[in-house]
Amino acid sequence: MEKLVLENKVLNVIEQIRPYLQQDGGDIEFVNITEDLVVNVRLTGACGSCPYSTLTLKNGVEQAVRKAIPEIKSVEAINL
Repeated sequence: MEKLVLENKVLNVIEQIRPYLQQDGGDIEFVNITEDLVVNVRLTGACGSCPYSTLTLKNGVEQAVRKAIPEIKSVEAINL
């Protein structure tokens, strides 16, 4: 699948997840998709410092992205 199409799909899924993170004072930003189909995101606000952010990322965000876009291998948080 073309990278731009994948990126738009990922952005769409993130927009659907965002309100749940914002309810808890956090947010998520899309950073990029690597050549090996790993989505990099930045967790911000309360999510950036929450001890459960890894669980949120893997059990929430990654699961939603991979369900919608099976080609994606994983979702990783990066801090720039």
